[in-house]
Amino acid sequence: MLKRFFDSLTFRLFFLLVATVAATYFALNEIWEWLSITALACFFALQLIRRLYKRNAKKIAFMFDAIDNADYAFKYATSGSFSNDKLVNNSLNRITKILFQAKADAVQKEKYYELIMDSITTGIIVIDDNGYIYQSNNEALRLLGLSIFTHAKQLRRIDEKLENILMNIQPGDKQQITFTNERGVVHLSIRVSEMTLREKHVRIMAINDINSELDDKEIDSWIRLTRVLTHEIMNSITPITSLSDTLISIHGDANTEIRNGLEVISTTGKSLISFVESYRKFTHIPEPHPSLFYVKKFAKRMVQLATHHNNFPNIKVIMSVEPDDLIVYADENLISQVVLNLLKNAMQAIGHEQPDGLIEVKACCNEEETVFIEVSNNGPAIPLEEAEHIFIPFFTTKERGSGIGLSISRQIMRLSGGSITLKSNPAIQQTTFTLTFP
Repeated sequence: MLKRFFDSLTFRLFFLLVATVAATYFALNEIWEWLSITALACFFALQLIRRLYKRNAKKIAFMFDAIDNADYAFKYATSGSFSNDKLVNNSLNRITKILFQAKADAVQKEKYYELIMDSITTGIIVIDDNGYIYQSNNEALRLLGLSIFTHAKQLRRIDEKLENILMNIQPGDKQQITFTNERGVVHLSIRVSEMTLREKHVRIMAINDINSELDDKEIDSWIRLTRVLTHEIMNSITPITSLSDTLISIHGDANTEIRNGLEVISTTGKSLISFVESYRKFTHIPEPHPSLFYVKKFAKRMVQLATHHNNFPNIKVIMSVEPDDLIVYADENLISQVVLNLLKNAMQAIGHEQPDGLIEVKACCNEEETVFIEVSNNGPAIPLEEAEHIFIPFFTTKERGSGIGLSISRQIMRLSGGSITLKSNPAIQQTTFTLTFP
């Protein structure tokens, strides 16, 4: 206890005060021998105070060194210390605790913001002027088809135009780009803002997938056009067909040439009316009434129906559903039209001549519980120039096709809140249509 008292600031200040008073007294009374002794005592007291100051300064320096190295485990002893040392140590321990808590709060907030970023449906990329990526969320990686994104140069293997846009787009700009990856044709919209982060200028890019937006606008345009065309055609053809039937019934005794001509007009008109009625299906799809149903049971029924109505003994159909109890929330009747149409198209694409025809029906879900149903076949791959137009109404590659099957399928998936995409790979001779149910 006595040693701690001599080491305390109180004793050293008291000792300095006493030595200073004594030195002053001896100086006033011209007692030079004792004056020199008390002067040395004053110098010694100052040295003691200086040593105490250096010791506390070392404590502070050590504390900041430890904080720089992210070491918050140290703690200064407070028990057994004299009151002044105890006060200093308690204060330093409190500062350490405050800084540790501030860092913990910052880390927690960073994780919170990262969680928010990974939960949104907009891709976020933070990039500096040299192309280095400071941060990117999961949606950005998904949209770009990357697992790790550290530099803009990685985009060269996807599309050089995409790399150029990310490097050169300026704050306030908005651009759109289209490229092809394993997900098919991708349409992206990019908006940019800027800020200074850690004394560096960075750009923050918001990336959105506008495939669905473009599809919606395109489908709406086709629906309006189809309605106008079918209405005008029906208004023109129906009177002609009706009039020809009336003339046939009234002038049954007309010569053979005239009668045959009227019958041709009537038959052609009725065929055209039937043709137009098929296109009306595209614009009058019933409103979906969704319910939960098991995908495995559904897929098995679709395969049985398709193989029963389409005679292709050379084609093998295999099915894979994981997990076995996978379910979908959609209108089962409408989705069955889509799947049956895809199976029929797959069988027709393979044809009767290919001896090893194979159709695969796969269903699975991801971590976000998005359900995917894939229908693949090993028939001739669809050329890229045709794949871009495959979902457009009236477009067909078949000799007697109407060009509305896939258009109706896309419309059904759109009304069901899902999507349908095509992936054709000529290298391995495989064509895959994927139905997505979010």
